[in-house]
Amino acid sequence: VEEQRARWERKRSRTAKELLETEHKYVEQLDLVVTFFVTILKAKGTLKPAVLESIFGHLESIYSASHVLSIHLERGNLASGLENFCQNMELYGHYAENLEQANKTLKEQLRKNKSFRRFKKLQENRPQFQGRKLEDLLPLPLQRLHHMYSFVITSEYVTLISEAVKSVSEVSRWVQDIIDNRENSLQLLRVQKLLKGQKTQVLTPGRWYIREGWLLVVPSKGEDLKRRMFFLFSDILIATKPCHPLHPLNSNKLACQAVYPLHQCVVDKVFGHTRSQGGLLSLSFPHKTLLLMSSDQQDINDWYQSLTAAVR
Repeated sequence: VEEQRARWERKRSRTAKELLETEHKYVEQLDLVVTFFVTILKAKGTLKPAVLESIFGHLESIYSASHVLSIHLERGNLASGLENFCQNMELYGHYAENLEQANKTLKEQLRKNKSFRRFKKLQENRPQFQGRKLEDLLPLPLQRLHHMYSFVITSEYVTLISEAVKSVSEVSRWVQDIIDNRENSLQLLRVQKLLKGQKTQVLTPGRWYIREGWLLVVPSKGEDLKRRMFFLFSDILIATKPCHPLHPLNSNKLACQAVYPLHQCVVDKVFGHTRSQGGLLSLSFPHKTLLLMSSDQQDINDWYQSLTAAVR
């Protein structure tokens, strides 16, 4: 029992040491942004207060909370340090919500504000930055949150820091939702730009992008197979074909052929249940049946799973 207890203590000591080392490095990097950007920019007035707030958000408060945590860790007060730190966890959620706008504002200021552009380059050339750009340092809090989440859910101290586990987990889910929504919006926008014209509205609230790919459409009569690019979303399936390669405006775009609502769709696998080559799917709608084929069985299986999940 004594040997087991000693092993646990050694493991706990290593874990606490690792957290302290990574927290020191994190605080050091945040200090670069706060000292050489936020504080000096406030003093110089290079950026208007609203612009400064838009770029750096709650970074100063996050830095202060992490600095206090590192002091607790140095003194060996891991549990109380984390409990105290978690009172500031909402700052990370708000920081994540603002990060996209922060990057937009930063790009805009670099484009039109010559003195800020010069100031940023001068600061980044300092030896302390070791070649890192401001753009590389702004996402640090979200990266640290991910590391903190991994630590608290696997820690041997988990019973001692149950409130910290709950707090970090909740904010991590909040931040992940923000990231997922942002990624989904970018996917919707990308597909919208791929389509010729604005007749098909992809950018719809509540719609989620799922997947895309080429499939062969099997005609109801004895015609040739038609190769089409399909885009699957949470509520619709869009069938498209490439525009003419010599078209002066749309040579790299896709023309929408049909939009199929999924709320009344029934998906069946016609063949492809065995290890045969490829497969065929049947999509039944109230007034139409669509047969989709692929020579790649894994591809058709993936489409089948994605479609049935979307319909469900």
